[in-house]
Amino acid sequence: MADTILVIGFGNPAREDDGLGPAVADLVEKAAIVNVEVDIDYQLSVEHAADVAEHSVVVFVDASVDAELPYVFLPVAGVVTESFSSHSVTPEQVMGLTESLFGKKPEGFILGIRGYSFEMFREALTDEARSNMEAAADWLIAALRNGNLVESMGERL
Repeated sequence: MADTILVIGFGNPAREDDGLGPAVADLVEKAAIVNVEVDIDYQLSVEHAADVAEHSVVVFVDASVDAELPYVFLPVAGVVTESFSSHSVTPEQVMGLTESLFGKKPEGFILGIRGYSFEMFREALTDEARSNMEAAADWLIAALRNGNLVESMGERL
């Protein structure tokens, strides 16, 4: 397993704050950090397990309707389920598939950023969510650059 970190930002930017994950991932990608790869998608799929298997750490970045302000950073454990929909794969399922299909068990985390409005078909973050996104992106980029992502979990705010 490569000593690299994969950041997967997912969500639908056309649904206001649901675009928080892709927005943060885009900022991480623009930061061009050594040994960090970025993937931006509308939703997680079973195919992400193959990508996750190629890295030592994965950070799933997504909007949250109830996260502590401004964001949470938590470990993600893999789960194996007997069935799932290709339209509702969770980070836990991706991690479980990574282990069961590829025999790899990278460290997994979720960066859940507090969002507020998810219903409008509008490609813009709310002002409150944008503020949370900036705090989350600043923290994540600094932790990735310093090489202490895992160690800084307790210092996230």
